[in-house]
Amino acid sequence: MASQKSKQFDPVANLHEIEEKFEMFQILNEEGEIVNTDADPKLSDDELVELMRRMVFTRILDQRSISLNRQGRLGFYAPTAGQEASQIASHYALEKEDYILPGYRDVPQIVWHGLPLSKAFLFSRGHFIGNQIPEGVNVLPPQIIIGAQYIQAAGVALGMQKRGKKAVAVTYTGDGGSSQGDFYEGINFAGAFRSPAIFIVQNNQFAISTPRELQTAAKTIAQKGISAGLPSILVDGMDPLAVYVATRDARERAVNGEGPSLIETMCYRYGPHTMAGDDPTRYRTSDTDSKWEKKDPIVRFRKYLEAKGLWNEEKEAEVIENAKEEIKAAVKEADAAPKQKVTELIRNMHDGDLPYNLQEQYEIFKEKESK
Repeated sequence: MASQKSKQFDPVANLHEIEEKFEMFQILNEEGEIVNTDADPKLSDDELVELMRRMVFTRILDQRSISLNRQGRLGFYAPTAGQEASQIASHYALEKEDYILPGYRDVPQIVWHGLPLSKAFLFSRGHFIGNQIPEGVNVLPPQIIIGAQYIQAAGVALGMQKRGKKAVAVTYTGDGGSSQGDFYEGINFAGAFRSPAIFIVQNNQFAISTPRELQTAAKTIAQKGISAGLPSILVDGMDPLAVYVATRDARERAVNGEGPSLIETMCYRYGPHTMAGDDPTRYRTSDTDSKWEKKDPIVRFRKYLEAKGLWNEEKEAEVIENAKEEIKAAVKEADAAPKQKVTELIRNMHDGDLPYNLQEQYEIFKEKESK
């Protein structure tokens, strides 16, 4: 009998088949029109207005923070303009009991989660009070080590799972962070234990100066979640409604015991990577900037709300003025914080007996500070 030749498996074709399934999830197009009525979350008028208010406030906070940094009144700062839908709409789908583990660009989310704005400013200045989180505010200080928050989120999620809490751990990183080993370890750990975590990758196209296409050969970052067994989705990160729905659904799965999810939000940062000397004009063109500015999340959402009769110039102007006043008050409060002492830094880092070399330094600075 002639042997029947088995069908040969084509791994290349299989890869392409998987990649083609990751279509961009969008609800609101660039003109502020609903293009996916089945996915429309049907938020109430008040909820829509509140989401817009938070995004506008966050844009003003970014502008003011950049000015404060240039004046020498803030320390480390990573601009957020262009990522308001990715950041604020994802947070809008969370509950107070959820835990946020932010990266250094994710200060807006933890402020809206309850961190006093004055403490956010003190964090930027490197003051230890900025890392003293108030009771009941479920956030960690922004992580400076790129990607490390992914492992932490897996641990927090497992802890809540063990305690039977109906809450999730949510963490963020950028496209550059997805190249870190911590990224893979975090999603794999959470996937293995089916822990209630949401991993969000804000693909803002550039990890400092490295374009996204040089980060990985993968067509999408979202597809990497599949290898760890996570439901994963590619979202228009400039569309507030799409980001909200993707996060809401991921949270619902997590609290129902269905494990973690990975969300890739395609977005753009208008400013530099950080205010620490990065010059985006060296690696981005004005044409690229213009293309993304046409997708602006605030402009898009403004068109949508104006068409519904929920927003106008007067409302936006009022939000802007209120934001400026709140920011001014928070800066004043941060300025009033006691000056940080070196002895406090040493004691905050070490509990109990100090090593002899630090004890020596401690005594030197203690004497200086007493004068």
